[in-house]
Amino acid sequence: MKEGGARSGPVRVLGAMSGTSLDGVDAAMVVSDGERVLELGPARFRPYSDAERAVLRAALGRWPGEAGVAEAARVVERAHVELLRGFEGAELVGFHGQTLAHDPRGRGTHQVGDGAVLAEALGLPVVSDFRSADVALGGEGAPLAPFYHFALAQRIGARAPLAFLNLGGVGNITWIDPVAPAPEAPGALLAFDTGPANAPIDDFMRARLGKARDEGGRLGLSGQVDGAVIEAFLGRAYFRRMPPKSLDRNDFSDLLAAVSHLGEADGAATLAACAAAAVARGMEHCPARPARLLVAGGGRRNGAIMAGLRALLACPVEPVEAVGLDGDMLEAQAFAHLAVRVARGLPTSAPGTTGVAAAVGGGTLQRPGG
Repeated sequence: MKEGGARSGPVRVLGAMSGTSLDGVDAAMVVSDGERVLELGPARFRPYSDAERAVLRAALGRWPGEAGVAEAARVVERAHVELLRGFEGAELVGFHGQTLAHDPRGRGTHQVGDGAVLAEALGLPVVSDFRSADVALGGEGAPLAPFYHFALAQRIGARAPLAFLNLGGVGNITWIDPVAPAPEAPGALLAFDTGPANAPIDDFMRARLGKARDEGGRLGLSGQVDGAVIEAFLGRAYFRRMPPKSLDRNDFSDLLAAVSHLGEADGAATLAACAAAAVARGMEHCPARPARLLVAGGGRRNGAIMAGLRALLACPVEPVEAVGLDGDMLEAQAFAHLAVRVARGLPTSAPGTTGVAAAVGGGTLQRPGG
C-alpha cells in the first residue's frame, strides 16, 4: 500500500485470525473502503501442529512476561507469516494475534503476536492490537466483528433486523438494525459474548477420547441432555449481567467438572445444550426479534448445537452459507475490514458493541522499517 493509500478508495486487504479453539490460522482477502465490503477474495487455513498447539495451550491465561508467552508469540508470528506470504496483491494486513488472556475489568486483554514482526517479514503495513484501546477506555474489548457484520448486512441487502452468531471457543452474537446510518449510530448494533461454545466440548473430547472435537456433533446427537446441569449453568451470574459483556475462553472451564459424572455421549450432548441455552438466554436482550440468525464459526457444524438453537429460538437459524458467506472466514475477513477502518481513522467499536463510553478506533498501524 502506498503512503496515504488507505485515505480513499477501495483497499485490497488481508485479514488473519487465530481463535480460541487453537485449531490454526484463518486468512482471507477482502476489498473494502472501510464502510462497504466490495469483494470477498481468496481464503486459506493453516493448521497448528500438535507441538505448536501444545505451546499455545500451555500459555493460555498468561500475561506479558510470564512463562511460555514469548514462545507462544513466536509460534503465532511464524504461522501467520507462512500463511500470509501465499497471498498476492495485498496492500494492507489486519493481524489479530492470539488471545491468551482476557480480563477487561482487571488486568486488561492480552494478544500475542507483534505487528511489526509481520510488517518486516511481509513488506506490508500491518494493523494489530485491535482491543487494547477499547479496554483502556472502559470497553470490554470484545466482540470486535460487529462493525463487519453491519457491513455484511448491507451487502446482502437486509432490511429487517437480523443477527450474526459466531460459535468459536466462546459464542458471540451481533444484533443489527441494517437501516441504521452507520455501525456506531445509536441503536445500530448490540453485541456481546453469549457464553461458552466449542471450548468446553473440545476440552471434554480431548480429555475423554483424545480427540480434537466432536465431529459434526455426532456424539452429542447420540446422547441425552442432563437438565440439572443446564439449570445450574444458566443460574450463573454471567447470564444476569446486561450486555455488552465478554468472556475469556477459560471462564467456564469448570463445566468439565459439572459433566464429569456423565458418559461420553451424554457429556457431549449436555455441553452442546449449554452452548445453545446460553445463546437463547442472550437473545432475550435483543431490542427486537431478528428476522433470522446467521451462524458462523466451527460450531455451525455441530449438529447438536444447531438442533438446540432451532428448538429454543423463535426465528430461522441458518449457517451463513445460506447468504453466500464463508462461515470459517468471517472473523479473518472482519479484521481485514477493521484494518481499513483503523488506517482511515474510523471507529471500530461503540457503546452498543463493547460498552465503551463512546465510539473508538482501536488498532496500531506498523509499517515496514518502523
